[in-house]
Amino acid sequence: MKHFFNNITKGLSGIVFPRVCVCCGRENTAQQRQLCSFCLNDRFEDANPENERASSDTLLPEGILAQQALWNFDKGGVLQDLMHLLKYERLITLGIDLGRKLGERIRKHPFLNHTLLQGPISILPVPLHYLKYRFRGFNQAFKIALGFQQVWPQIPICDIKSVVRIKNTRTQTGLTLEKRLRNIKDAFSVNNPSMISDHSVVIVDDVFTTGATTFELAQTVLASGARAIIILTVAQA
Repeated sequence: MKHFFNNITKGLSGIVFPRVCVCCGRENTAQQRQLCSFCLNDRFEDANPENERASSDTLLPEGILAQQALWNFDKGGVLQDLMHLLKYERLITLGIDLGRKLGERIRKHPFLNHTLLQGPISILPVPLHYLKYRFRGFNQAFKIALGFQQVWPQIPICDIKSVVRIKNTRTQTGLTLEKRLRNIKDAFSVNNPSMISDHSVVIVDDVFTTGATTFELAQTVLASGARAIIILTVAQA
């Protein structure tokens, strides 16, 4: 009887609140969550089809082994809309979907797949300043990291208090590279070096543009004893 009523409840919720892909509006399955299979697998352009060490043309600073984005950013397009939904509309399960897809893509990157199988390794979502976290209620980078960890369950996520953002920076959007670097300088601090000491650290964020934010975080973490850094993001601007 309980199973019967559960089926009725699910059926009614599907009518009142139909499960659709937030990207294309097609009907979705419970397993697909926020994005349908087509949008996850075929809609967007792979940012690094040749599996180079970096998906951008940016020169990687010393200590950063690789930088990989899942898809090329489409300014004013669908992917930008998805990033907006995640960051500002609290569609946090979308972040988990995107993180899972990012994790699956790394499985297909020979160098990164091999590197992430070597330990010790920790996942570090780019921290939010506590004021922004309190206002927003979540960190989108952490949600992406949760999805990523579903594919790589052997890699722990750093405790939220171990590495923090101590500078409440303004948004980097629209700033020149010089202003980005000045804006983000000395923005991070490591409170618990034992979480990263002698570890390879996988920094996770939503969008990679100039690298100013992730490079600053990487240098802070390296200075506190990390062995090497890998930067992973959903989008490559």
